Amino acid sequence: MNDQRPLADRLRPRRIEDYAGQQHLLGPGQPLAGALASRRLSSFILWGPPGTGKTTLARLLAEHCGLHLVSISAVLAGVKDVRAAVESARERLLTGERTLLFVDEVHRFSKSQQDAFLPHVEDGTVTFIGATTENPSFEVNSALLSRARVLVLKSLTIEDLEGIVERAARLLELNIQPDAGRLLCDLADGDARRLLNLLEIAAQFRATDAPLELVDVRSAAGERHRRFDKGGDLFYEQISALHKSVRGSDPDAALYWLCRMLDGGCDPLYIVRRVVRMASEDIGNADPRGLQIAIAAWDTFQRLGSPEGELAIAQAVVYLAAVPKSNATYIAFNRAMDLVRNSPTHEVPMHLRNAPTAMMKGMGYGKDYRYAHDEAGQYAAGESYFPNELQGTRFYEPLDAGLETRIRQRLERLRAMDALKQEQRAQERRTP
Repeated sequence: MNDQRPLADRLRPRRIEDYAGQQHLLGPGQPLAGALASRRLSSFILWGPPGTGKTTLARLLAEHCGLHLVSISAVLAGVKDVRAAVESARERLLTGERTLLFVDEVHRFSKSQQDAFLPHVEDGTVTFIGATTENPSFEVNSALLSRARVLVLKSLTIEDLEGIVERAARLLELNIQPDAGRLLCDLADGDARRLLNLLEIAAQFRATDAPLELVDVRSAAGERHRRFDKGGDLFYEQISALHKSVRGSDPDAALYWLCRMLDGGCDPLYIVRRVVRMASEDIGNADPRGLQIAIAAWDTFQRLGSPEGELAIAQAVVYLAAVPKSNATYIAFNRAMDLVRNSPTHEVPMHLRNAPTAMMKGMGYGKDYRYAHDEAGQYAAGESYFPNELQGTRFYEPLDAGLETRIRQRLERLRAMDALKQEQRAQERRTP
């Protein structure tokens, strides 16, 4: 076979029936089923990981619906290219031929560049399909989103990938051993392009006319590579899964997501910073040692580096996942911050002000302040430390969890002493 094109291009399906995966979009009753039946397309954006068939799907839909396909890449093209494509579409429209304008990696266009599509999508000059690996909510301007619905493509399943391997074997007239095929699908990690590139390389390692074996795939694979988009949606989805696993007290799941991120190339310092946040947000005063252990893990990693220091991060993650949880401080902080931001700037009560000079003392600064250490139990019962307008406000409500149980019990005792002191003062005011 003399075709020198990459295998991924040679194996690209020619009919929509041969397209692999995405049955949640193409199957009966799904979003694109009506378009396939009527052969009429509306504008939309394809959002999904690399190698899931965004470009291929756009090409197949154009052919199936009888549209002239104009394909541009936002990596290489500019507004001038968009205008040229639109002008070509306008000329074809005069002869009754409609155009599908496919823009790959549309998120690489600036928001102002994306505006160039709007009038031509709106007046029907072109049917627009954009493809992106980034979240359109953040990377595509709202005007374009309002005119083009978002369709989410999923990573290909093992069954999808196995079907692609079978088609590739027929095209290459290659006998692929079952265990070699399984490893190919596993290493592809849901990416058809990666699968075919790896298969093409592996075929070069085998002896001439010999079956493709497990050793050939391993030789071609080199170091296993997981898909991990640093800073992209997958990145934030995985750190979210790690955080929620810790919050949900599942150390095993927390370790899994930690290892997924480390294996994918995430900066361990980013992870450990988030772990420190978890210690305050989700464990808090139920076990204050959690914060100490998280900070110690950060310090240990900075001292040892990778991979030795990663074990300290794992230790902190397991500890935080296993201990009692409390978000009481987190809630209290948010309540207090909300009140401060949405209330007037109240003055500091006179008795709480410091009086470093005789003049300030004469003005009443610090008058009637009660020094807690001089009172029974080192507590000035009935004293108020809020501005006068906010007396009685509460933010922090300790939970019945770990050490916070004891904190709650102590605060309840102190509040009972406050109530008793206030009743005594009221009684004194009532007594002639």
